Formats: sequence, structure tokens, C-alpha cells
Amino acid sequence: MQGKLVQYTLFGNDSIQSVTLLKTQGFSNESYLIRTTDHKYLLRKFKLENNRKREFKVQKLAYQKKIAAKPQILDEKNGLMICDYVEGEHKEKLNKHNLTQLAIILKKLHKIQLRETPINLQKSFISQSKEVKKAFQTIQGYKVENVLCHNDLNLKNILVNNKRIKLIDWEFATVNDRYFDLACVCMECDLNKKDEAYFLRRYFGREAKINLDKLTAYQAIYKALCLQWFEGVGEV
Repeated sequence: MQGKLVQYTLFGNDSIQSVTLLKTQGFSNESYLIRTTDHKYLLRKFKLENNRKREFKVQKLAYQKKIAAKPQILDEKNGLMICDYVEGEHKEKLNKHNLTQLAIILKKLHKIQLRETPINLQKSFISQSKEVKKAFQTIQGYKVENVLCHNDLNLKNILVNNKRIKLIDWEFATVNDRYFDLACVCMECDLNKKDEAYFLRRYFGREAKINLDKLTAYQAIYKALCLQWFEGVGEV
């Protein structure tokens, strides 16, 4: 692989020293650490088809807000993307400072303007359980709050470094209701009721009204989507 990378102008004046497969891997990409004379980069070889042009665009916008690594190269022909490497750790549990930082980051993300058709979550389901149907009925009774969402905020996509946080793996990012991201954080970070309330207050502010019914509905939808996703991966 190292020999194929020299074609990119990014490495023209910064020779590649090594390309190493990372120990931690996701389902959608095969990830490598590229070490050059002066820099570190992350190479992601695509394993699943997705809208990678949108991903690259969104990550660039997020980088401008200092909440993501700088994207450098998108090569759809060879099925890969290269961005700056972000140092950090994947924590098993977020403390209150981490939750505060994550709330701040999500507010920044959700203010980014992206002209995209909002995702249709109902069409994402192969079939819907009674619980999921009830959740969608609940949501339909409330105001739609579409923003740019990450849509995959599990702990492996949250990097903590010196008490600061950046988000990685933007392939599912698109326009969605803000409560989907909030529900994702509450579930993936396994927040108890006290920590959930703390996180939501840091996101919305002390005086804002928080729609807990809508949050609960999106949690049910997110849980069902995850089960469908992992069942589908298991069949491949």
C-alpha cells in the first residue's frame, strides 16, 4: 500500500515512513496510520458503500469548527479517504467534563448549514415493530428540528485528548432531527438519568424546555436501527 500512496501530492515533500493497520477497527472502514517525516495521517479504506463525497464535505465543515480532523484526500476510484490523525483515547465512560465538552461540540455541529434532503428514518427500516411504530407516531406530534447530525455517536467515534473532544467517522452524517444525536449519546454512553439530565442541560441551557417524550421515542428508534444494522452485518 505504501507504494501506491506516493501518487498523492500530499506526500510529495513529506516522505512516508510507515503504514500500519490500526488495532481498533470499525465496520465501515479499514483504518491505517500513516507516518511521514513530519506528520501522522489516518487512511480509511472503504468496506461499505456510502455517500463519501458528502462525508468529505461534512468533515471539512466540522474541521472548520475545530470538532473534527482535517480531511486531506478523497479518492473514490480507489475507495479511500485520508485525513489528519487525531491523538486521543476512546473512553468507556464519559465524566461530567467530557459530557460538557460533547454538548458544546454538538451545539457547534448542529449549527452548521448543509443543504441536503433530511434522512427518512422510516425508510431505513426493513420492518417496524409495534414499539418503533409507536415511536414514529410520538415524533409526528412534535416540531421537526432538522440540523446537521453525526448520526453515529458511539464511544468509538468520540476521541478524548487532554479533556478535549473531537468526533471521527463521519460517513453517516447528514440532516436529521437533533434529538436523534442526543438519543444516540444517551444510549451509547450509557448515561443514567442524572448524567442524562446533566448532558441535556449543557446542550439546551438551563431555561430551555427539553422534550423527554421525543427523546425517548428517538432512543427506541435508534436502538431498533442498531439491532437491524448488526443483524445485517452478521449476515454478510
